[in-house]
Amino acid sequence: MKIAIATKAFTTVSGHAGQVREWLLYDLSAHVAHQLLPAPQRIDLDKSQILHVFEDDTAHPLDGVDMVVCASAGDGFVRHMRKRGADVLVTGESDPTIAITRILAGEALTDPR
Repeated sequence: MKIAIATKAFTTVSGHAGQVREWLLYDLSAHVAHQLLPAPQRIDLDKSQILHVFEDDTAHPLDGVDMVVCASAGDGFVRHMRKRGADVLVTGESDPTIAITRILAGEALTDPR
């Protein structure tokens, strides 16, 4: 499973997911429970790769993601990501590491503010 987290400066979970350029990508395909999380890959999108304006006519750095975590997202973004095969999880949790840890533990995330 791959989980992408929309961030501000790679440090806090960001809203307006369709406009975000800085993403943390966790590839959990080889992760085993009770082990440390793998280090996330930092993805810094070009302006043309921002999902709000991306044309879907070429490959995208977030292709293959199963879940997107963000602080806010519009209906259009949610529909767009579903077409790309990813679910969108909106949370009020501001720390990306806590968010991913709670997801893996099956715990509920805080509601968006």
